Amino acid sequence: MSFDIHIIGGGLAGSEAAWQLAEAGLRVRLSEMRGGGDTTPAHDSDRLAEMVCSNSFRSDDAENNAVGLLHQEMRALGSLIMRCADQHRVPAGSALAVDREAFAAEVTWAVEEHPRIAVVRERIDALPDHPAIIATGPLTGSGLAAAIAAETGSEALAFFDAIAPIVHRDSVDMDICWMAARWDKGGKDYINCPMDKPQYEAFVQALVDGDKTEFKDWEKDTPYFEGCMPIEVMADRGVETLRFGPMKGVGLDNPRTGRWPYACVQLRQDNALGTLWNMVGFQTKLKHGEQVRIFRTIPGLENAEFARLGGIHRNSFINSPRLLDGELRLKTKPNIRFAGQITGCEGYVESAAVGILAARFAAAEQRGHRLSPPPVETALGALLGHITGGADADTFQPMNVNFGLMPPLEGRPKKADRKKAYTERAREHFQAWLD
Repeated sequence: MSFDIHIIGGGLAGSEAAWQLAEAGLRVRLSEMRGGGDTTPAHDSDRLAEMVCSNSFRSDDAENNAVGLLHQEMRALGSLIMRCADQHRVPAGSALAVDREAFAAEVTWAVEEHPRIAVVRERIDALPDHPAIIATGPLTGSGLAAAIAAETGSEALAFFDAIAPIVHRDSVDMDICWMAARWDKGGKDYINCPMDKPQYEAFVQALVDGDKTEFKDWEKDTPYFEGCMPIEVMADRGVETLRFGPMKGVGLDNPRTGRWPYACVQLRQDNALGTLWNMVGFQTKLKHGEQVRIFRTIPGLENAEFARLGGIHRNSFINSPRLLDGELRLKTKPNIRFAGQITGCEGYVESAAVGILAARFAAAEQRGHRLSPPPVETALGALLGHITGGADADTFQPMNVNFGLMPPLEGRPKKADRKKAYTERAREHFQAWLD
C-alpha cells in the first residue's frame, strides 16, 4: 500500500498516531521491528502497545488529578489507547489499570484491521525523507538512534527505567494480608502486606546489601528518572525513605489490629482474571535470585510465586526543547515529527497523548492547514509546551503531566480548591479549542 505518513514504532504512541491519522482519512505505513526478527531487552511479545513496566495508567480522577484530566481530554479526541484501556480495565481503586495482555491484543487487532493502516514488521535504521513520525520509544534501535544523533549533532540523553515484579495471587497468604485501598478510597482493590518496625528495618537492610545487576561501562553514568526509582536505590537514600514512599502505611487500617502498619507493601491487580498482582513501586535492579529471597521476607509473601521478576533497562530520549518546534517537528528536518517517550514525556498516558498531537499536526499539514496547539491551560497543551520549549534545554529530564506545567491560577484559590480549579479551567479552554 502506498502511504501518506510513515510511522516508525508500534508502541502506545505509534499505535495511537497511526489510528488518529487513519481515522482522519490518511494512509499510514506503521513500521515495527518486533516480529521482524528484532526485539528489545524489555518486551516479551510482538504485540503493538505492549506495556512493559506497569499495567497502570495511573489516576482516572479528572476532577482532582492532572493525569485523570489528560485521560478525559484524550477520550474526547477519540483515543484508541484510552478506548482499549477502558474496555480491559481491572480493579485499581481510583486508578485506571488494565489487563495488559488483553489490552495489547485489542490495540493490535484494531490497528492491523484498519483499512488505511499497513503494519510492516521491519527495522528502520535511517531517517526517512518523506513525511514521518518517529515513535520508537525509549528503546530506539541502535541504527536509528545513531542516525538521529548524526542529524541533530548531539547525543541523546538517557536514563534507566526499571520493571516491577508480578506475583501469582494464589501464592499470597491472605491470613496475613488484607484487601483495601488507602483511606478506603475506590474500594478494596489492593492487597496489603503489613510490616512492623523490625521487619521493615531488616527488609531495608536486605535491599541495600542485596546483589544487584552490574552495569556496562556505557550505562554507569546514566541518571535514573525520579518517578521510576528502583526500590533498592530508594532504600540506600535512608532507612525512612521507603516508609514515606511506596511502602507508606498511612491510610491503611489493618483489620486485625485496627491500626496503620509501620510500613506496607501493596499489590495491584495486573490481569482481568485477578490471578496476577503487581508489586506497586517495586521496580528493581536486584538480581533475580536476590529478588526471590528478599521479597519472600515480606509478610504474606513467604511462599510467593513470581510470574515475572523485576528488571532494568536503559531508556533514551532526545532533547526536545532544543530539537523540536511547537508542532513536534525536527527543526533540522521538518518532514519528521517525534512522538511518545523518545520526546522526554514520561508515562504510558503521556506517550499516547503526544502520539495524538503529532498525528493531528501531521494530518493538518497534509491538508495544507495549520492546527492551533491546545491551550497551555489544558493537560495536553501543558505537556506539549513543556517538551517543546517550556523546559530548560540544559537540564531537560523526562516529565509526567502535572498541574505544575500549567500557568498559575488567578486569584490564588485555597489549597483545598486548587486542583479542582485547575481542572475546571482546563475543561473550559479545552472545549473552546475543540469548538
